[in-house]
Amino acid sequence: MDKRCLGFDTSNYTTSAAVFGGGVAENRGRLLTVPEGALGLRQSGALFQHVKRLHLMVERLRADGALGRIAAVGASTRPREAEGSYMPCFLVGEGEGRALAAALGVPFYPCSHQQGHIAAAAWSAGREDLLDRPCLVWHLSGGTTELLKVEPDGHTVRGAIVGGTSDIAAGQLVDRAGVLLGLPFPAGKALDGLYPEADGAGFFRVKLNGLTFSLSGMENKVKELAERGEKPANIARFTIDTILNVLLRATQEAQRRWPGLPVLCSGGVASNRQIRAAMEGACGAVFAQPQYAADNALGVAILARRALDREVPA
Repeated sequence: MDKRCLGFDTSNYTTSAAVFGGGVAENRGRLLTVPEGALGLRQSGALFQHVKRLHLMVERLRADGALGRIAAVGASTRPREAEGSYMPCFLVGEGEGRALAAALGVPFYPCSHQQGHIAAAAWSAGREDLLDRPCLVWHLSGGTTELLKVEPDGHTVRGAIVGGTSDIAAGQLVDRAGVLLGLPFPAGKALDGLYPEADGAGFFRVKLNGLTFSLSGMENKVKELAERGEKPANIARFTIDTILNVLLRATQEAQRRWPGLPVLCSGGVASNRQIRAAMEGACGAVFAQPQYAADNALGVAILARRALDREVPA
């Protein structure tokens, strides 16, 4: 049976729709438009852009022949599966998803944005088995830097936060450094591109308290480098290497605490080439393919298909 599932994800960065199943795995997404020099959008602005664009992502899937007969619809409805987790922009994907499922007479399966990230990362790395066994997962994005101890939970997963930042996320630090250097938002790709041009090394050794660390002081250090006239590529390298060093140390400490658990890395920051190479080598970490590391709806569609296969009540 061609069980194609349609997934929606309307995060604070990207509008996306995806189809998974029946030999098809297609995601269509578009970054939200952020004014030059800004560090993001208010929720009202993000929500408005999603309303205007989500149907365009579905139309692109149909034009490319990916839709077919939809057997279920899924959507991310909240940032994470924790009690009280809420962000208005997810209402767009949830509302359109529920309406479409009702019109088609098919099940609707909600999940969290974080669960979608984990599913997309595991599938794109060729390790969907990680959704059915305990593992350690980094969710590294513009708004989240969390180390999770993840357990299978029926067709999906449930993660407990065991480490990460106590303040700003790694992606926030990258974006703030990028905007300071006049780079477009989000700045991850631009900083990654500058990195090989650096002729200066060095990083700030962030204090690790168990598995938790703070990155807020790093923003001031980046500003100091810029005020001293440091080369942008050197600032990019300093920023990335600082994040990389503390991620490595936290991951290695987690591996000592839970020996044998595989490590999966998801989220847009996980697409950074330096972070990926270092953590694959030092920790044996598994990474999402770059196109499925950033916000996308494919993981949502994957979880909807897994729920459908297991006949989970809608």
